[in-house]
Amino acid sequence: MQTGEDSQGLRKIIEFTRLISIFILAIHFYTSCYKAFESWHWTAAITDRIVGNIARTGLFINWWRPKLAGLLCLVISLIGVKGKKEERLNWKSCMACLLSGLLIYWISILAFYLPARLNLVAICYMGLTATGYLLFMTGGVWVTRLLREKLDKDIFNKDNETFPQEERKLENEYSVNLPAKYNLKGKVRESWINVINPFRGLLVAGTPGAGKSYFIIRHIIDQHIKKGFSMFLYDFKFDDLSKIVYNTLLKYHHHYQVQPRFYLINFDDLCRTHRCNPLDPLSMYDITDATEASLTILLGLNREWIKKQGDFFVESPINFLTAIIWYLRRYEEGKYCTLPHVIELMQADYDELFPILNTQPEVRALINPFISAYNRNALPQLEGQVASAKVGLARLASPQLYYVLSGNDFTLDINNPGAPKIVCMGNNPQKLQTYGAVLSLYISRMIKLVNRKGQLKSSLIFDEFPTIFFNNIDGLIATARSNKVATTLAVQDFSQLKKDYGADQADVITGIIGNVISGQVTGDTAKKLSENFGKIVQDKNSMTVNSTDTSISKATQLDYAIPASKIATLSSGEFVGMVADNPDQPMELKMFHARIRQDHAAMAKEEAAFKPIPKVTTVTEEDVLENYLSIKADIGHLIRSEMALIEAKQTPDEGGGKTTGQDDDTGHTLSM
Repeated sequence: MQTGEDSQGLRKIIEFTRLISIFILAIHFYTSCYKAFESWHWTAAITDRIVGNIARTGLFINWWRPKLAGLLCLVISLIGVKGKKEERLNWKSCMACLLSGLLIYWISILAFYLPARLNLVAICYMGLTATGYLLFMTGGVWVTRLLREKLDKDIFNKDNETFPQEERKLENEYSVNLPAKYNLKGKVRESWINVINPFRGLLVAGTPGAGKSYFIIRHIIDQHIKKGFSMFLYDFKFDDLSKIVYNTLLKYHHHYQVQPRFYLINFDDLCRTHRCNPLDPLSMYDITDATEASLTILLGLNREWIKKQGDFFVESPINFLTAIIWYLRRYEEGKYCTLPHVIELMQADYDELFPILNTQPEVRALINPFISAYNRNALPQLEGQVASAKVGLARLASPQLYYVLSGNDFTLDINNPGAPKIVCMGNNPQKLQTYGAVLSLYISRMIKLVNRKGQLKSSLIFDEFPTIFFNNIDGLIATARSNKVATTLAVQDFSQLKKDYGADQADVITGIIGNVISGQVTGDTAKKLSENFGKIVQDKNSMTVNSTDTSISKATQLDYAIPASKIATLSSGEFVGMVADNPDQPMELKMFHARIRQDHAAMAKEEAAFKPIPKVTTVTEEDVLENYLSIKADIGHLIRSEMALIEAKQTPDEGGGKTTGQDDDTGHTLSM
């Protein structure tokens, strides 16, 4: 019990044991250096008689026995000492003091071999022995003041926030397996990040330089092509990833039952691009397809409209564009159903455009509000309804875009079992607003064809996903799993999605994704990820030091496994995340915080051996201009021929009027 009487008794025992130790040494000095004491006149008959009786016990018959006995008594006295704890003391200083004292204590016997006077030899021997004794005692006292259990010096709580991770490689015919290494309580262990079900969606986040493309997307491209996936790649900075796709296909093309064709869409270098019509009439089955296409192209051109869907002046241009697209789809079996023809027809005068559109029964309901506004002479309202669509699409009226958008080198059914395709579409960050809208249309039309039953497994990879508009992406992720469509979205931060898609849509996208891999992100994104990863049991220690004792408290508490501050300070190549499993391949350890293992030298060597993407064809400026003028001529011919048919159907009545519904106030004549 910790009572005052017990402490006092223990102190007396310690002092008595230490006194015995000193007494043994004193007798040893007296017997071994008797001649010196005698010369100093420090001897007496009674002292000699007492010491002689003690010496006859056999303890002092040689020089090392009394020194060993004195040292043992000192050690016993030190065992019960409880000194004030000091954090500055360490084992190195304690052991240095103990060993040096012990060494001096024992080698002092060499003083007797010094060629000096007897008195000087005695002084050296007793002085060295006493010095060694004091050093050993000091070191022993320091040992008692050491903190037996010091608090953890890991100021960033790095080791305490580690947790076990999946170390097995769980592979199947669809999986993406990333080799990694992680820290577990200070020990580095090898692990695997197993995306065994990519059809539940994969979201790759990370600020610029975090390593999304180098450490993650490259593995996805390599492993999916190796496993026979058809693939679509949106390459934001063409041709960084497209070159990897092309060379990977050259490496693994023999893994496909039907060898896929490689296609490229690129608006900057027309010699290195194929031509494809996103409004291919064979892929547009009803007017809802035209509505989806017009919604995609206009929201891609006017991102602020995404947050205003349902407004009159947003829905009106969408309906107007839908009417034009569907009219061209129905005109002569879609002969002119391309986006360039749509843009040119949209620029026609209202006097010609509205009567022509009105000849198609399926679009009358769409253009009726515009015709009503025109007949009532409400031109400001009409321009407000239509001009935003015309102005936005006018930005796409370039010969280069017309050339790519009006051809039919391939169709967008990339996972067709009879004709699989690897398609790469490149953007240009300097022309993001224009190219992004067109690429959004390509992607929207492609998804309609890909997300069907009975097709090949396919991989859709979107680098810098917020730079394009993809309507109903959540529907694709939710429904495409059964159709073997793996979707990978790469973003820099969740705030990008909120800015370009709206808060509600961004929350749905981030919430419906099954697999999340994140590099360094900050702010709300890091906080949200940390909350999603949850908490783990962590040790919490506290210590109280007083003059006689040390009190250490140990407890456990639930705390974030990966705090937001840690996610915000991840190094390049270091990722956190959570993966989804399958019923037939359950994983208990789904969460990870690891560094991707990458053989940089081998990858650099592989890149050096990459072949450039070959030219598709030779395209001259004359070819581009001829195609541009041909499209304008097509629309001019369509307007003239249709207006002639409309005028031919108009017959004068007996009074010389026309059955055209002429408005005397406005002077506008529309064939109704």
